[in-house]
Amino acid sequence: DIDQEYGGKLDWPVFFGNDHEVELDVGCGRGLFLFRASETRPGTNFLGMEIDYREGRRSARRLQKQERQNARVLGGDANVALDRMIEPHSVSAIHVYFPDPWWKKRHRRRRIFTDEFVGRCARLLKPGGYLHSWTDVEEYFGVISGIMDHHELFTKEEPPAEVLPEHDMDYQTSFERKKRKDGWEIFRGLWQRKAL
Repeated sequence: DIDQEYGGKLDWPVFFGNDHEVELDVGCGRGLFLFRASETRPGTNFLGMEIDYREGRRSARRLQKQERQNARVLGGDANVALDRMIEPHSVSAIHVYFPDPWWKKRHRRRRIFTDEFVGRCARLLKPGGYLHSWTDVEEYFGVISGIMDHHELFTKEEPPAEVLPEHDMDYQTSFERKKRKDGWEIFRGLWQRKAL
Protein backbone atom coordinates (compact mmCIF):
# COMPACT_ATOMS: atom_id res chain seq x y z
CA ASP A 1 0.00 0.00 0.00
CA ILE A 2 1.61 3.26 -1.15
CA ASP A 3 0.00 5.32 1.63
CA GLN A 4 1.56 3.08 4.27
CA GLU A 5 4.93 2.67 2.59
CA TYR A 6 5.43 6.29 1.56
CA GLY A 7 3.31 8.14 4.12
CA GLY A 8 0.82 9.28 1.51
CA LYS A 9 3.26 11.45 -0.48
CA LEU A 10 5.64 9.93 -2.96
CA ASP A 11 9.29 10.62 -2.25
CA TRP A 12 10.72 10.41 -5.77
CA PRO A 13 14.27 9.31 -4.84
CA VAL A 14 12.84 6.53 -2.66
CA PHE A 15 10.12 5.58 -5.15
CA PHE A 16 12.47 5.37 -8.16
CA GLY A 17 15.79 4.79 -6.41
CA ASN A 18 17.41 7.89 -7.95
CA ASP A 19 17.03 11.66 -8.08
CA HIS A 20 16.28 12.04 -11.80
CA GLU A 21 13.57 14.36 -13.13
CA VAL A 22 10.02 12.95 -13.02
CA GLU A 23 7.34 13.14 -15.71
CA LEU A 24 3.72 12.00 -15.38
CA ASP A 25 1.60 10.25 -18.00
CA VAL A 26 -2.03 10.82 -17.00
CA GLY A 27 -4.27 8.14 -18.51
CA CYS A 28 -1.36 6.00 -19.72
CA GLY A 29 -3.62 3.30 -21.20
CA ARG A 30 -1.56 0.44 -22.61
CA GLY A 31 1.66 2.28 -21.82
CA LEU A 32 3.23 2.75 -25.25
CA PHE A 33 4.38 6.27 -24.35
CA LEU A 34 5.88 5.02 -21.07
CA PHE A 35 7.53 2.11 -22.85
CA ARG A 36 9.14 4.29 -25.53
CA ALA A 37 10.03 7.26 -23.33
CA SER A 38 11.61 5.12 -20.60
CA GLU A 39 13.80 3.45 -23.22
CA THR A 40 14.87 6.57 -25.12
CA ARG A 41 15.29 8.75 -22.01
CA PRO A 42 16.84 6.54 -19.31
CA GLY A 43 17.87 9.61 -17.29
CA THR A 44 14.22 10.56 -16.67
CA ASN A 45 11.69 8.80 -14.43
CA PHE A 46 8.10 8.28 -15.61
CA LEU A 47 4.96 7.60 -13.60
CA GLY A 48 1.90 6.49 -15.54
CA MET A 49 -1.58 6.80 -14.05
CA GLU A 50 -4.49 4.73 -15.32
CA ILE A 51 -8.02 4.44 -13.95
CA ASP A 52 -8.69 1.24 -15.96
CA TYR A 53 -6.90 -1.39 -13.87
CA ARG A 54 -6.81 -3.90 -16.74
CA GLU A 55 -4.98 -1.45 -19.01
CA GLY A 56 -2.77 -0.28 -16.15
CA ARG A 57 -1.72 -3.86 -15.37
CA ARG A 58 -0.98 -4.48 -19.04
CA SER A 59 1.21 -1.39 -19.11
CA ALA A 60 3.01 -2.33 -15.89
CA ARG A 61 3.68 -5.89 -17.13
CA ARG A 62 5.13 -4.56 -20.38
CA LEU A 63 7.54 -2.34 -18.44
CA GLN A 64 8.39 -5.12 -15.99
CA LYS A 65 9.27 -7.56 -18.78
CA GLN A 66 11.78 -5.05 -20.12
CA GLU A 67 13.08 -4.34 -16.59
CA ARG A 68 12.49 -0.61 -16.93
CA GLN A 69 13.63 0.81 -13.62
CA ASN A 70 12.67 4.36 -14.60
CA ALA A 71 8.96 3.77 -15.22
CA ARG A 72 6.07 2.79 -12.94
CA VAL A 73 2.28 2.62 -13.25
CA LEU A 74 -0.18 3.72 -10.59
CA GLY A 75 -3.76 2.43 -10.80
CA GLY A 76 -6.66 4.65 -9.82
CA ASP A 77 -8.11 8.11 -10.29
CA ALA A 78 -5.36 10.51 -11.39
CA ASN A 79 -7.06 13.50 -9.77
CA VAL A 80 -6.94 11.78 -6.38
CA ALA A 81 -3.28 10.83 -6.84
CA LEU A 82 -2.37 14.33 -8.03
CA ASP A 83 -4.01 15.84 -4.95
CA ARG A 84 -2.82 13.41 -2.30
CA MET A 85 0.39 11.75 -3.41
CA ILE A 86 2.57 14.21 -5.29
CA GLU A 87 4.50 17.08 -3.77
CA PRO A 88 4.07 20.55 -5.28
CA HIS A 89 6.62 21.63 -7.90
CA SER A 90 8.20 18.16 -8.08
CA VAL A 91 7.36 17.20 -11.69
CA SER A 92 9.09 18.32 -14.91
CA ALA A 93 6.33 17.43 -17.37
CA ILE A 94 2.78 16.11 -17.50
CA HIS A 95 1.58 14.21 -20.57
CA VAL A 96 -2.13 13.74 -21.32
CA TYR A 97 -2.50 11.90 -24.62
CA PHE A 98 -5.91 11.16 -26.12
CA PRO A 99 -8.04 11.74 -23.02
CA ASP A 100 -11.56 10.32 -23.20
CA PRO A 101 -13.74 13.00 -24.87
CA TRP A 102 -16.92 11.80 -23.13
CA TRP A 103 -19.10 12.47 -26.16
CA LYS A 104 -22.50 12.63 -24.47
CA LYS A 105 -23.34 16.06 -23.11
CA ARG A 106 -24.42 14.68 -19.73
CA HIS A 107 -21.03 12.92 -19.37
CA ARG A 108 -18.82 15.90 -20.23
CA ARG A 109 -18.30 16.67 -16.55
CA ARG A 110 -16.17 13.50 -16.49
CA ARG A 111 -13.58 14.97 -18.85
CA ILE A 112 -10.13 15.19 -17.29
CA PHE A 113 -9.45 18.71 -18.57
CA THR A 114 -11.17 21.12 -16.21
CA ASP A 115 -10.02 24.30 -14.48
CA GLU A 116 -9.42 22.18 -11.37
CA PHE A 117 -7.24 19.67 -13.22
CA VAL A 118 -5.16 22.43 -14.81
CA GLY A 119 -4.78 24.01 -11.36
CA ARG A 120 -3.46 20.69 -10.06
CA CYS A 121 -0.98 20.53 -12.93
CA ALA A 122 0.18 24.09 -12.22
CA ARG A 123 0.72 23.18 -8.57
CA LEU A 124 2.73 20.04 -9.36
CA LEU A 125 4.88 21.27 -12.24
CA LYS A 126 8.21 22.90 -11.58
CA PRO A 127 8.53 26.40 -13.01
CA GLY A 128 9.47 25.93 -16.66
CA GLY A 129 7.83 22.47 -16.75
CA TYR A 130 5.56 21.41 -19.60
CA LEU A 131 2.06 20.10 -20.07
CA HIS A 132 1.61 18.12 -23.31
CA SER A 133 -1.78 17.09 -24.65
CA TRP A 134 -2.88 15.45 -27.91
CA THR A 135 -6.34 14.44 -29.08
CA ASP A 136 -8.08 13.41 -32.27
CA VAL A 137 -11.25 15.32 -31.27
CA GLU A 138 -11.16 18.89 -32.59
CA GLU A 139 -14.00 20.05 -30.31
CA TYR A 140 -12.25 18.70 -27.22
CA PHE A 141 -8.95 20.24 -28.31
CA GLY A 142 -10.78 23.57 -28.46
CA VAL A 143 -11.97 23.04 -24.88
CA ILE A 144 -8.47 22.06 -23.72
CA SER A 145 -6.87 25.03 -25.49
CA GLY A 146 -9.48 27.40 -24.08
CA ILE A 147 -8.80 26.28 -20.52
CA MET A 148 -5.02 26.24 -20.92
CA ASP A 149 -4.70 29.49 -22.86
CA HIS A 150 -6.64 31.40 -20.21
CA HIS A 151 -4.79 29.98 -17.21
CA GLU A 152 -2.55 32.63 -15.69
CA LEU A 153 0.26 30.18 -14.85
CA PHE A 154 0.74 28.71 -18.35
CA THR A 155 2.00 30.05 -21.65
CA LYS A 156 1.22 28.38 -24.96
CA GLU A 157 4.25 26.98 -26.80
CA GLU A 158 4.72 25.58 -30.28
CA PRO A 159 4.52 21.76 -30.14
CA PRO A 160 7.64 19.92 -31.34
CA ALA A 161 7.79 19.22 -35.07
CA GLU A 162 5.63 16.28 -36.03
CA VAL A 163 7.56 13.18 -37.07
CA LEU A 164 5.68 10.52 -38.97
CA PRO A 165 6.26 7.08 -37.46
CA GLU A 166 8.25 4.58 -39.48
CA HIS A 167 7.35 1.59 -37.34
CA ASP A 168 4.44 0.48 -35.12
CA MET A 169 6.36 1.29 -31.94
CA ASP A 170 7.19 4.84 -33.12
CA TYR A 171 3.74 6.18 -32.26
CA GLN A 172 3.25 8.19 -29.08
CA THR A 173 0.40 5.92 -27.94
CA SER A 174 -1.51 2.87 -29.16
CA PHE A 175 -4.52 5.13 -29.67
CA GLU A 176 -2.49 7.49 -31.88
CA ARG A 177 -1.36 4.53 -33.98
CA LYS A 178 -4.96 3.45 -34.57
CA LYS A 179 -6.22 6.96 -35.39
CA ARG A 180 -3.35 7.83 -37.75
CA LYS A 181 -3.79 4.55 -39.63
CA ASP A 182 -7.48 5.44 -40.01
CA GLY A 183 -6.49 8.85 -41.42
CA TRP A 184 -7.58 11.02 -38.49
CA GLU A 185 -6.03 14.41 -37.80
CA ILE A 186 -4.20 14.77 -34.49
CA PHE A 187 -4.43 18.04 -32.55
CA ARG A 188 -1.38 18.72 -30.38
CA GLY A 189 -0.86 21.25 -27.62
CA LEU A 190 2.08 22.26 -25.47
CA TRP A 191 2.05 24.71 -22.55
CA GLN A 192 4.84 25.81 -20.23
CA ARG A 193 4.47 26.48 -16.52
CA LYS A 194 5.43 30.06 -15.75
CA ALA A 195 8.02 30.92 -13.12
CA LEU A 196 6.81 31.40 -9.55
